[in-house]
Amino acid sequence: MAYKGMDFYLADELFTKEEILIRDSVRQFVTDEILPIIQKHNREGTFPAHLVPGMGELGLLGASLKGYGCAGVSATAYGLMMVELERGDSGIRSFVSVQGALCMYPIHRFGSEEQKRQYLPKMARGETIGSFGLTEADFGSDPGGLRTRAEKTAGGYLLNGSKYWITNGSIADVSIIWAKLDGVIRGFLVDKEAKGFSAQDIEGKLSLRASVTSELLLEDVEVPETALLAGTEGLKSALSCLNQARYGVAWGAIGAAQAVFDEAVRYAKGRVQFGRPIAGFQLQQAKMAEMLTEITKAQLLCARLGRLKEAGKASPAMVSLAKRNNVSMALDAARTARDILGAVGIMDEYQTFRHMCNLESVKTYEGTHDIHTLILGQAITGLDAFE
Repeated sequence: MAYKGMDFYLADELFTKEEILIRDSVRQFVTDEILPIIQKHNREGTFPAHLVPGMGELGLLGASLKGYGCAGVSATAYGLMMVELERGDSGIRSFVSVQGALCMYPIHRFGSEEQKRQYLPKMARGETIGSFGLTEADFGSDPGGLRTRAEKTAGGYLLNGSKYWITNGSIADVSIIWAKLDGVIRGFLVDKEAKGFSAQDIEGKLSLRASVTSELLLEDVEVPETALLAGTEGLKSALSCLNQARYGVAWGAIGAAQAVFDEAVRYAKGRVQFGRPIAGFQLQQAKMAEMLTEITKAQLLCARLGRLKEAGKASPAMVSLAKRNNVSMALDAARTARDILGAVGIMDEYQTFRHMCNLESVKTYEGTHDIHTLILGQAITGLDAFE
């Protein structure tokens, strides 16, 4: 039976015909290209790089950006894309989020016209891959404390430091490195071939196994003056990029929740115990009713957030609320689905456990659940609890 997606409150009526067509094209791509191969890549801990050109052709990379070969879709259409990609796998959605929201967006917003023309068209086609180097081993939730330094030289800048937990790091052609220049955080474009720059993958992950996660090392890396993203100045610039990524994460988590819900319902209808399908027992129906309710709430939350973003009214705190709620919801849904599946729920023949493991990382990155709680607390009280 073909996947349709759960839409209990007819949320599709809130979207335009174009947005639905975009969503459906990505849904088909996920069904045809991602789902048949994701089990193998998850087992082997490899990223399906062969999918990247197709992502470019579909307009997934930097989809909401205008010009320079980007699709320029609405914020809501972009969100619907993320839902479908994460239905396939959080690691695949992470690749697209990093490429578009964390690499292409800062070039588009803070870069020179020359930088935009040099990088964005190729990145939109998937010919150039990017990574976002902000997090360091000792500075995750407190990125402002980063130790990576930039020094002005006669011909440009000298970068020294390291970055950790960097998605796409070892496959990136260009990395945006955030470093302190005279005490102020600035963004720099660093080519993978730059002398003194290296990347190595982080091994032993039990989550996001179909995604590349790396450590970046910079040892006296010399970059020209044109490497500086001149519009960046201070941590606020980096956080504005994270806010773009968090927006996509909030939508994407719904896709993971939809995937495990769909799998749990199908399984429960076919699994017979005590002479009838377990879907007919009250305990299982209560679990499914709770999942249905929470997914529906998340859908409506993002539908509203998308329109607010398009109107320029979506604050960072609003995005934090959606990211915090929806990822937590999806993780709860995955755990509930695993329970419904029983023993087979731990088998990778089924997708639920993979989604559950992935969501443990999604709950942590782009701001942990606790950090988003404090962001909301600050919005409520006007008092900052983490400084």
